[in-house]
Amino acid sequence: MARAETTRIVVLDGHAENPGDLSWGDLEALGDLAVYARTPEPEVAARIGGADVVFTNKTPIRREVFDMCPNIRYIGVLATGYNIVDVEAAKERGIPVCNVPGYGTAAVGQTAIALLLEVCHHVGHHSEAVRAGRWESCPDWCFWDYPLIELAGKTLGVIGFGRIGQVTGRIAQAMGMNVIALRHKTEAAGTAEYVDMDSLLRRSDVIALHCPLLPDTRGIINRSSIEKMKDGVIIINNSRGELVVERDLADALNSGKVYAAAVDVVSSEPIRGDNPLLRAKNCIITPHISWAPRESRQRLMDSAVEGLKTFLTTGHAVNRVN
Repeated sequence: MARAETTRIVVLDGHAENPGDLSWGDLEALGDLAVYARTPEPEVAARIGGADVVFTNKTPIRREVFDMCPNIRYIGVLATGYNIVDVEAAKERGIPVCNVPGYGTAAVGQTAIALLLEVCHHVGHHSEAVRAGRWESCPDWCFWDYPLIELAGKTLGVIGFGRIGQVTGRIAQAMGMNVIALRHKTEAAGTAEYVDMDSLLRRSDVIALHCPLLPDTRGIINRSSIEKMKDGVIIINNSRGELVVERDLADALNSGKVYAAAVDVVSSEPIRGDNPLLRAKNCIITPHISWAPRESRQRLMDSAVEGLKTFLTTGHAVNRVN
């Protein structure tokens, strides 16, 4: 590896991580830095060129890129998920691929609860209704357009009770909710009652998804699992869009089996115009913003810089995923 001052570093898609409110200065101090706001996939290899270090968020780095860019020595993913990199191709060439886990734990848990509270109170809608003059012209001293829901005493079922799931669970408990979680042998014990899947589906008033996307979790919310849920259940997903069979959820929303859903992620992002959730009843959709508070992104930036600094000075790849 070249010395830090001559290391060539490329950021392929820096806009999402840093739209202008953060500084690339600490990364720039480690070498010659080129930051691209966005990189179309056909231009990935050309943008990398002879770089030693590549950072990406959602821009794919496929096998053929490694063949065209033989100088790559380190790939940093400005996210926790790393499926956009061909990690096997990198491993074959001895190139570490390093992600940044844990930077958004608090923010993602907070957003899950924000989505739930929006379902319960539709704060945004009612604020807009007031500005439109509806309260001013109302014959009564108050009004509401949706049923308002009190969460105290209701049961939250969490699928994926790792760091983020436990944050969501603790906030829910602070609001008086009972928290149950899907039993998983790899997750540390948290402050919840562990149950099997059928029990969680049957007992939960609200179901929050915080599990990773794996072969056994893809489509975990589907027609069959929804049939086992309480009538009028609320579903929250700010984990991965592919955890949900969106057509099945849309059908359940339109039939009333599922009272409401709030999602920050969908199966194809940016969302496509034909996504069935766009036309489903009582479905709140936000544009994958759970991770995006400035504090979380700064933490992500700091961790990415420290990871590269460690690699350049010691050769050790922190948070290597391959």
